[in-house]
Amino acid sequence: MIYLQLLISFFQVGLFSFGGGYAALPLIEQELIHAQGWITNQQFIDILTLSEMTPGPISINAATFAGNQVAGIFGGIVSTIGVTLPSIIIVQILAYFYFKYSSLTMVQGIIQGVRPAVVALIALAGLTIFMTAMFGHSDWPVAFSEINWVSVIFFAIGIFIMRKYKASPIQVMIVTGIAGGIVYSFI
Repeated sequence: MIYLQLLISFFQVGLFSFGGGYAALPLIEQELIHAQGWITNQQFIDILTLSEMTPGPISINAATFAGNQVAGIFGGIVSTIGVTLPSIIIVQILAYFYFKYSSLTMVQGIIQGVRPAVVALIALAGLTIFMTAMFGHSDWPVAFSEINWVSVIFFAIGIFIMRKYKASPIQVMIVTGIAGGIVYSFI
C-alpha cells in the first residue's frame, strides 16, 4: 500500500511542479511532511542537501532519496517513476501542440502568464531552505536567538566566493562541507 501511496504522491508532485526541480520542492515538502507525515522537516533538508550534491535533477533526486527514506530501495524506484511519469506524458502532448500552434498569440500569452508563478515557487523553496538552514525551522516568526551563526557565516562565505571569484557551486559545496565537518565536530 505504501508503494501505491508513494506513486500517487510523487505523480502529483511531478504533475504540478511547473518550472523545474526547484519549483517542485514546496510540493514535495507539503506532501512528505504535512500531508503524509512520512518525514520530518530536518529529514527533508537532509534529503535536499543530498539531492543537491548528487548528479541529476533535484526533484528526481529528492523523490528517489525520499522514497528510499520512506520505503527502502523499491520505494525510491516507485517515487522516481511517479515524479517523472507526468513529465513524460505531458511533454509528449505539449511538444505536439506547441509545434503545431506555437505562432498563436494565446499560446505565447499562456507561457508569459505562467512565468511569474514559477518564479514564486522557486522563491518559496529557496526561502524554506534558507529559513531552515539559518534558524532550524521554516516557521515565522523567528527569534534572533535562534540564528545558527555557523550557517550564516558559511552562507555569506559561499555567496562571496561564488560572486567575487566565480567559484563553481561544486567547489563551494566541497569547501563548506569539509569546513562544516570540522566545525560541527567541535560544537
